[in-house]
Amino acid sequence: MPAKASAKTSARSAPARRGAPRGIVSSSHLVSPRSVELSEFEFGLIVAWNAFSRWAMRCMAAAGCPDLTITDVLVLHHINHRARNKKLADICFVLNYEDTHVVGYSLKKLVAAGLARGDKQGKEVFYSPTPAGEAAVSKYREVRESCLVDNLDTQRNADIGEMAKLLRTMSGLYDQAARAATSL
Repeated sequence: MPAKASAKTSARSAPARRGAPRGIVSSSHLVSPRSVELSEFEFGLIVAWNAFSRWAMRCMAAAGCPDLTITDVLVLHHINHRARNKKLADICFVLNYEDTHVVGYSLKKLVAAGLARGDKQGKEVFYSPTPAGEAAVSKYREVRESCLVDNLDTQRNADIGEMAKLLRTMSGLYDQAARAATSL
C-alpha cells in the first residue's frame, strides 16, 4: 500500500514539476500557462510589500517613533491626510482593511502614544493627529526626502505613475476574486 500512496503523491505533484516556469515566481505550483506574468506580479507584490513595510517602519523610527507597526504608520499618515477628521470605517475603507479591529487597535495605540486623538461626535468617534502626530509625520517626510526621494531617478516618475494605476486596477481584480472565492 505505501508504494501506491507515494505514486499518487508524485503523480499529483508532477504537473508542478514538469517544466520550470519562465520568470521569477514564489509558488511555481500556482503558475498558470495562461498567465505566467500574474505569478511574477504576485511575487513582485510580496517582495515590494515587505520592502515597503520595512522601509515605512524604519523611516518612522528615524522620525522618532520606533515602536509603530506598518498598520500604525499607515493609519497615522491617513489621519494626517488633508487635515480632516476620520472615522474608523472610513480609514478602513480607504486603506482597504477588512478587519476593523486591526485598525481600531492601531488607533488606540496612536492615542495612547499621544500621536492621535479621538473626538466623539454623536455615536461616532472621529480621529485626528495631535501636534506630536503632525510633527512625527513631518519628520517622516524629511527622512523620506533624504533617504528615498533624493535617490529616485526622476526619469522613472512616469513609470511609477503607470505602475500605481496598474496596482489600483489589480487591487480591484483581487477584491472581486476574493468576493467570488467567498461564495464558493
